[in-house]
Amino acid sequence: MDPKQDSAKYLEHLDKTIQSSFKAKQHFYEKNRDQVIEAARWMGETVRAGGKMVIFGNGGSAADAQHMAAEMVGRMLVERKKPLPALALTTDTSALTAIGNDYSYEDVFELQVRALARKGDLAIAISTSGNSKNVVKAVRAAREMGVRVLSMTGGSGGMLRELSDLSLNVELGQNSSMIQETHITIIHLLVDLMDRFFLDENYVRLK
Repeated sequence: MDPKQDSAKYLEHLDKTIQSSFKAKQHFYEKNRDQVIEAARWMGETVRAGGKMVIFGNGGSAADAQHMAAEMVGRMLVERKKPLPALALTTDTSALTAIGNDYSYEDVFELQVRALARKGDLAIAISTSGNSKNVVKAVRAAREMGVRVLSMTGGSGGMLRELSDLSLNVELGQNSSMIQETHITIIHLLVDLMDRFFLDENYVRLK
């Protein structure tokens, strides 16, 4: 085999993948700029009103949920006077395994939402397909409880796009990996916008 020919194939694949990722992000940004700002506004309103954010998803989306909560309980780019109330429902292994074993894996987020969320909170549901059964069940529970729902999805947006009060959907993501690449960008944008524009002097040092 010719190493140069192999190298050309590798580079072609890399170029195609990177360009597709850029295109998915750019398309999302062009279609959803206003929705991103509105979502960040909702997050700030939730915090200022004494509510919290409960965040959940599976697999890579579970990691994104934990990442998002960490950016708020810790810090991101803006120094805060106090941490923000955000809870990832993906981290309590005892709750997850007990609910999954005693009931069903489809119930692992719903039961936590019913136990921990309250009206005035914001549920943030993450699913690349928009059809993850346990995420959909939790969203239905949140809506039943009067909890506002923000979702991050991909492709058609699935069931979550219709069930959510506000949906941030990555339409051009060709696979879960590419959708998740845009989701983490969205998460960083939301937290940064919230910190800079939608909190008050009780939480951040306003300039």
